Amino acid sequence: MSSSSSNYKSDDAGEALAPPANRVLRQFRVVFNSVKTHFRQVEREAGVGGAQLWALSVIERRPGIGVTELARELDIHQSTASNLLKSLVERGLVATSREGMDRRSVALRIQPAGADVLRSAPMPFTGVLPDALSSLDPATLDRLEKDLAKLIALLAADEESAKLPLSQI
Repeated sequence: MSSSSSNYKSDDAGEALAPPANRVLRQFRVVFNSVKTHFRQVEREAGVGGAQLWALSVIERRPGIGVTELARELDIHQSTASNLLKSLVERGLVATSREGMDRRSVALRIQPAGADVLRSAPMPFTGVLPDALSSLDPATLDRLEKDLAKLIALLAADEESAKLPLSQI
């Protein structure tokens, strides 16, 4: 790979001679290992999973947010958000209350123990991959989206998994 097309570097001197599919596979490995390393660091330093950490950070930033809005912010299914919250509530990191005129909806608020978790957690709270993707320019994201769509089609992948947090895959 030329340095003009990518900042990805490899110690493998024969990298340029490897078939393109192998070079791209190596790049996926680098991405997956980076994500996995961050999740392990989050678990070790904060004692919660990556998706739970992201949820805590959203709840801290938006006190009173509901489950539906939280799921939207995390780009996950509402049922997945509910499951994440169950654990956070049981651990005393988040509190729920019924507020407003519609007493059916639940408002979420971070508790002191949840704020302590955020203080001890490594950044970025969203995770390294969402953070990196959000820093890419629109043209790069567009190309990446189109190219990954081709790969997903070849894999005949279950696109329902798109709404699962990476930490749960």
